[in-house]
Amino acid sequence: VQLQASGGGLVQAGGSLRLSCTVSGSIISINDMGWYRQAAGKARELAAAITSGGTTTYADSAKGRFTISRDNAKNTVYLQMNSLKPEDTAVYYCNADGVRTMMKFGMDYWGKGTQVTVSS
Repeated sequence: VQLQASGGGLVQAGGSLRLSCTVSGSIISINDMGWYRQAAGKARELAAAITSGGTTTYADSAKGRFTISRDNAKNTVYLQMNSLKPEDTAVYYCNADGVRTMMKFGMDYWGKGTQVTVSS
C-alpha cells in the first residue's frame, strides 16, 4: 500500500492550495482518511479527517478555511485550503486508517508529506 500526495507549494497569505492523496495497492476499503501537519519544531497535529461515511473533523485553526473531501471509488482524499495564513506553514502528511486489502485489514498508513509554505 502506498500513499502519494501532491499539491503542496508556496503561496502568499490569503491564497489557496488543494492537496490530494491517492492510496494505491489492493485496496478493498479504507475507514478514515485525513491530513496531519507538522510545523518546524512542533509536534504533528491533525488538520482534518473524514470517515468513509463522510463525517468530517477539523482542527479549530482550520475550521471555516479548510475543506476535506474524499472519493471512495478512487481511494483519494483532498484538502482544499483557503485563506491561508503563515501559521499554516508545515509539512502536510496524508493518513489512511483502517485499511483493508486482500492480505491485511485494520492497517494504518502514512504518506511521505508535502511542504506547504505560506508567505506573509
